[in-house]
Amino acid sequence: MQAKNYLLLTLSLVGIGILFFIGPIPQDACYHNFSDNRTLFGLTNFWNVVSNVPFIMIGVFGMLFTLKKTNFSLFWNCFVFFLGIFLTGIGSWYYHFQPTNARLLWDRLPMTISFMAFFSIIIGDCININAGKKTLFPFLFIGVLSIVYWQITDYLGYCDLRLYVLVQYLPVILIPFILLMHKSLLEIKPYYWLMLLAYVFAKIFETSDIIIFNSTDIISGHTIKHIVSSFAPILFLNALKKSNSRIINS
Repeated sequence: MQAKNYLLLTLSLVGIGILFFIGPIPQDACYHNFSDNRTLFGLTNFWNVVSNVPFIMIGVFGMLFTLKKTNFSLFWNCFVFFLGIFLTGIGSWYYHFQPTNARLLWDRLPMTISFMAFFSIIIGDCININAGKKTLFPFLFIGVLSIVYWQITDYLGYCDLRLYVLVQYLPVILIPFILLMHKSLLEIKPYYWLMLLAYVFAKIFETSDIIIFNSTDIISGHTIKHIVSSFAPILFLNALKKSNSRIINS
């Protein structure tokens, strides 16, 4: 293993160690209290619901594009990523129509699918193609396990989101190091950086939900979060289309 990959391993172990040292992370009881709960055209929480349409659309476009490139080495990784984006749109629509812990499951599960698929794409494109392909399904298993663990602990009465937090945030920490230390075989590294930037801005808008809505009386931070988040898969699809080496044989 190269020295720079030892760094990635060390960062992963440190992140895991810190997360489990701090103890269980409960679900915020106020999580479902979104600022914009207006009903329009008979649809509850209208803007938080319909702002998921871009995920559904780009998910479909992405899957259709990937299906045309079946000889692409990272075919399954990309297909599962866009499938997760599509399901995220459906799941988030379902959740925001009537926000509850039970419905939140169907919002977070498809997101973990996209997170894990994208992380495997980064590994395959920047570190090793075979490693990217081989890590896809183990990563997906870990992502699903994080949701199952959260649900089990919630049922037992001591909700613990640590594994889900690990699945969502550890790749975000590791990916910049991977991009700095490795080349992109697909030559789309700038798009990866823009995707990360979209994620960061989405999180900022998410945490500013009430502030933005109270300031504008038009749109909430959470709605903007959905819109900004949808730029990430749009950027990735555009990157695949423009890449000079998007078709890489095994």
